[in-house]
Amino acid sequence: MADRFQHQAQQQIHGQQPSSTARQVVKATTAVTLGGTLLMLSGLILAGTVIALCVATPVMVLFSPVLVPAVITVGLVIAGFLTSGGFGVAAVTVLTWMYKSMTGQNVPNQLASKAKDIKEHLGGQAQAQTRSIA
Repeated sequence: MADRFQHQAQQQIHGQQPSSTARQVVKATTAVTLGGTLLMLSGLILAGTVIALCVATPVMVLFSPVLVPAVITVGLVIAGFLTSGGFGVAAVTVLTWMYKSMTGQNVPNQLASKAKDIKEHLGGQAQAQTRSIA
């Protein structure tokens, strides 16, 4: 039994592949099946959306005097919280920067001082080499 399966697998590996027309038929069948299914689903979703819109429109019209101000209020509250949070983050960032700047822990200051040290070191070496050449 296992020998038969192994023999079939070896035949498939060693060149007994389906013809190009059979592949095209399988591709076309798969495309039509999937395309039809997706087209059917899109039609059902469209129908469901139209039905939900027909049901929801009268409810929205009846409750619009309450819903519109509620949506505006919720939007303003969310905008206020986001603005407050943004200003809080900005304030903490500025205070941290000021603290690091005053205590000398500021990274740009450290980089500038290190660059100055390297420049002085290399400048001294360049002058010494210039003197030795001249």
